[in-house]
Amino acid sequence: MNSNQVIHALYDDDDVLLSAVKLIREKKHHIEEVYTPFPIHGLDKALGLDETRISIMAFIYGCIGFLVSILMMNYIMIEDWPQNIGGKPSFSYLENMPAFVPIMFEMTVFFAAHLMVITFYLRSKLWPFKQAENPNPLTTDDKFLVEIELHNDEKELKSLLKKTGAIDIKNVEKKEDDE
Repeated sequence: MNSNQVIHALYDDDDVLLSAVKLIREKKHHIEEVYTPFPIHGLDKALGLDETRISIMAFIYGCIGFLVSILMMNYIMIEDWPQNIGGKPSFSYLENMPAFVPIMFEMTVFFAAHLMVITFYLRSKLWPFKQAENPNPLTTDDKFLVEIELHNDEKELKSLLKKTGAIDIKNVEKKEDDE
């Protein structure tokens, strides 16, 4: 990157924003970030973002929960403290497995859900007490902001942004992360 300058282009309509992002990328400008008050269908594809792998992780976390439930129930109900509940034999896990199915299901869902949330927060760098990174408070209400990396093409970029329907265009000094 040549400088710490970025351009903030503000939009007031999600459809205008979506077509603007497509045109900006078509002209080979690098979009740093897009801030929106609500999710916009198709924006991830327009930005060229890769598909998320959180569903793969959910499956892996579910498998871990399933395995933990089997090991836990075998240890608790068969090895450590066998009990005669409703006349069911307590000397074999396989003979008791139909009674354990609800526990296996619940542990699978529990592990998948909780570990997915933790993974999402870690991947998104959403730590406790983290300061908000929103550059314009209007994007929490009804406006949309595109942050574009600025090189030596300021006039061309500003005319392109006006053409795409931006209602406000500003040069801003980019804040460096303290990581």
